[in-house]
Amino acid sequence: MAIGTDDAPRTEREPATGWAALRPLVVRLHFYAGVFVGPFLLVAALTGIAYVWTPQLEQAVYSRELHVPAAAGAVSLDQQVLVARGQVPDGKVIAVRPAPSATDTTQVIFDRPGLAPSYRYTVFVNPHDGAVRGALETYGSGQAMPVRGWIDTLHRSLHLGDFGRLYSELAASWLWVITLAGLALWLGRRRRLRAVLLPSGGKPGRRRLRSWHGSAGLWIAAGLLFLSATGLTWSLHAGANITDLRSSLDWTTPSVSSASRSPGDVGWQAVRDATVRAGLSDPVEIRPPSAGGYVVQQIGRGWPSKQDSMAVDPGTGVVAGTLRFADYPLAAKLSRWGIDAHMGLLFGVANQIVLTVLGAALVCVVGWGYRMWWLRGRSGRSAAGGWLRGGGRSGESGGLDRSPKDYGWRRGRARFGRLPMRGAWRRIPGRVLAPVLVVVAVVGWFLPVFGVSLVGFLAVDCLLGLRREVAR
Repeated sequence: MAIGTDDAPRTEREPATGWAALRPLVVRLHFYAGVFVGPFLLVAALTGIAYVWTPQLEQAVYSRELHVPAAAGAVSLDQQVLVARGQVPDGKVIAVRPAPSATDTTQVIFDRPGLAPSYRYTVFVNPHDGAVRGALETYGSGQAMPVRGWIDTLHRSLHLGDFGRLYSELAASWLWVITLAGLALWLGRRRRLRAVLLPSGGKPGRRRLRSWHGSAGLWIAAGLLFLSATGLTWSLHAGANITDLRSSLDWTTPSVSSASRSPGDVGWQAVRDATVRAGLSDPVEIRPPSAGGYVVQQIGRGWPSKQDSMAVDPGTGVVAGTLRFADYPLAAKLSRWGIDAHMGLLFGVANQIVLTVLGAALVCVVGWGYRMWWLRGRSGRSAAGGWLRGGGRSGESGGLDRSPKDYGWRRGRARFGRLPMRGAWRRIPGRVLAPVLVVVAVVGWFLPVFGVSLVGFLAVDCLLGLRREVAR
């Protein structure tokens, strides 16, 4: 949930405790975070929706490279790799993905000079006759074709490098905060259960917008928290802290031991045949031996996950080690499933549809929030006019301060929506405020972009307060 908030009370009260003490501060936090982070959430949601459907897009765009007519015969995997090597004399083979079916190509993956980080050069070979079907730069461990790689980079960094990654980290760092704050504000209001779960159908206006904003935010809250948590694992700064934490808790993804090695090399085809006999089904990726043996890893990302791996002695072709996904630590399994679900891969089209609906709902919630802020200023026009005439009145916006400037009005025209009440933290008892500040400091250290941006929000708030005092 993003921007819209309930109007905070404008009268001084006795010091409150518990939720009553924290609520005005949560209102202000939810408001500022929504206003400033909302645009980043919109970009992340729209580019994320585009990325979700890239598997179907690349199947259509790169049909020649990815697919071949079905045929009965096949050339050996060694011969296919040899043909591909002839296309890339300056490259080094780093992996091979054998054709998983009779209508798919074999992908021979190279590292070569001049490639950007995380990029590879892939030659697509017809497994039936050894003919080259094409060659493309591919991106990441998922072997994204150029279109999917371009949209992926757009979603991750807006094609601005590490600097651009700050946008997605800012969105992920604040999404869970905005969501939890919005939930607290929405569920903290006393109303019937139906009014909490379902939007109002009353007259158009800020009240109905708030109902849609809150109800929709409630329904998508769990999904937003999931996207925030999984998105942070890829982030530049928080992601490094998460990796360190997982390492310290021994939650890292295990890998099969490939230390066994005998003189000689039985070749790619013999290695694949050995793992097929051992029960390792397609699709797989074969990595050549370096210090140890071949490693054959399943790469199926759907449900159930195919992530088993085997190490093969290159001298004898004997399977020297096996690691089953079923034996992964629970944290490693959850990480794998979370990442795949975030990308729309875990449950196929159903996963894609859910993410699309979630992203579209987030766009609506943010848009409704901004509209509510705008109406907050608009509803102040008549109230400000009444103040100027000496009448004064309280409308949907919750009443007046002592000056129409607080409504964002000058010369009778709207500039901005009115802000929630300032100074809420000063009315919070120390025994409540102290642990809140400790928690915020710890979270700000672990999520650096969140911490720095929070300081920025506080600076803006102070400047607005100073400007208000000078204007008076």
